[in-house]
Amino acid sequence: MTTASAPGNSSAPEHSSHGYISDKGKYLARLKRIEGQSRGIHRMVDEEQYCIDILTQISALTKALEGVALGLLDDHLTHCVLDAAHSGGDEAQEKIAEASAAIARLVRS
Repeated sequence: MTTASAPGNSSAPEHSSHGYISDKGKYLARLKRIEGQSRGIHRMVDEEQYCIDILTQISALTKALEGVALGLLDDHLTHCVLDAAHSGGDEAQEKIAEASAAIARLVRS
């Protein structure tokens, strides 16, 4: 298996097709909206808007990011982990451990 460099993970496996690829457009659209939300929060701070209003927008941004993360996790489990489990062996154990670590990171955040 070859490896490709990815931000924050220099040993990310290179796949011919990731689980999220069929929903790539949906994810990109959601991320574009999230980017707009972030710029809006920046503008709110710059314009010295009311603290509670800014916190409300930060909460909405956090939930939007969590939604993307949970969607990607679901796609990973139903594609990458499931495929590896069907293949069995070390790859299956590695994918399960990788998914468990990702879930732990999401729960901690």
